[in-house]
Amino acid sequence: MKKFEYLKVFNSPFKRPKLKWYIGKIAIGTPYFYPRVVDKKTNRFKPKKIGFDFVGLGYKTKWSPTDYRFEWSPLISFVFFKWQVAVSLLAPFDGIKSSLYWEAWLYYHYNTKGTQRERAEQCKKDFPSGYSGFNGSEKYSVNTYDYILKDKYR
Repeated sequence: MKKFEYLKVFNSPFKRPKLKWYIGKIAIGTPYFYPRVVDKKTNRFKPKKIGFDFVGLGYKTKWSPTDYRFEWSPLISFVFFKWQVAVSLLAPFDGIKSSLYWEAWLYYHYNTKGTQRERAEQCKKDFPSGYSGFNGSEKYSVNTYDYILKDKYR
């Protein structure tokens, strides 16, 4: 069930992820390869004909146990011969904030305690999330929590 822990994001201070549906010829990896199975006779991989794949939230830690790095979004895939139906849970926005969304949620999920409000405050304090850049010659900074948390938790 650890593969489905990401579903707890729906009952958290974080904005709900968006669902991205795909229906068509097999084109979505699970996560690195198209859906496949091992041929028992040749001990080699072959394309999956029929079946489900459940892909959990992909992440790793880098320099410390709380230095989360987002790798891929959770995904459920169903293959029927050469056709695929897949649904991915994506951050509620695109761009760099999408990885920051999942990294902040991982810190919230694994490294905070208390009520949801206390955990959100601890997350903002202990796991700052943001980025900066230039708009022409003007520097700007963005606090990611202003975008990823529901209004009452900001």
